[in-house]
Amino acid sequence: MAARHAQPRARKRLSARSKAVSGLAVTTLVGTALWAWPASGNDHDGRADAKNGAPRAAAASERSAARSGRSAPDTPRADRPIPHLSDAVRKQIPADSRQVLVVTGKSRDSSESQVVLYTRAKGSRSWHPGPTWPAHNAAHGWTERHHYGDLRSPEGVFTLTDAGGRLPAPPGTKLPYTHSGSFVANGTGVEGEPLEGAFDYVMAINYNRVPGTSPLDQQRPLGAERGGGVWLHVDHDGPTQGCVSLKPEVMKELLRTLDPAQHPVIVMGPAGR
Repeated sequence: MAARHAQPRARKRLSARSKAVSGLAVTTLVGTALWAWPASGNDHDGRADAKNGAPRAAAASERSAARSGRSAPDTPRADRPIPHLSDAVRKQIPADSRQVLVVTGKSRDSSESQVVLYTRAKGSRSWHPGPTWPAHNAAHGWTERHHYGDLRSPEGVFTLTDAGGRLPAPPGTKLPYTHSGSFVANGTGVEGEPLEGAFDYVMAINYNRVPGTSPLDQQRPLGAERGGGVWLHVDHDGPTQGCVSLKPEVMKELLRTLDPAQHPVIVMGPAGR
């Protein structure tokens, strides 16, 4: 699965609410995508609509207010797209998504990443960032065409529909959750670190899988050679074989926050593209 040397021991019967849906809800990044390594999770995109000139008007208003001692009046705010993504990538985010988890690798060949959850209100086009969390991705970095055993994480925009884990779902979990003893990571990681607890909480990334099924489901629509079982899971203090790993408290927070009604997706890739 997430660490392919640590496949779950048994495949559990899917819960009644986990039904396979036809097709694969995956959108792959195009070659023109541009990424950057953001300095802070609170970074905002400062661009504005050239038609309304909002930043220039705001600056002039503030200077005038400073001279007169008045408070500057409120000015309309421009739309704020998710920063550090190319327009091509932004267009691949579904229009109905209001939660986007952005995973930015430090470089193409690095196993270090940072993760920020962006949210927007219904009907709004302005995205607001949450905190920045450190993470690990695959040992050899990233690839636009993932294959089993390449030790690279797949780049792309993928939906998030299903979760599970060895431990019960944290209170308030909204994604369908499969609680099973089959979520067991055996052995050691790429750098020899113990994997115990890595699958206490997982969220399936809909790369080469059938959305609406348990993360334990073994169906691979693109074929087994293209890999699968790419998850968000608990960090084991080392690189993964294809997944993205986060500290346990972050995984629990995401399980309480990500909401099927807001159509969450994950955007994954390296910086500097």
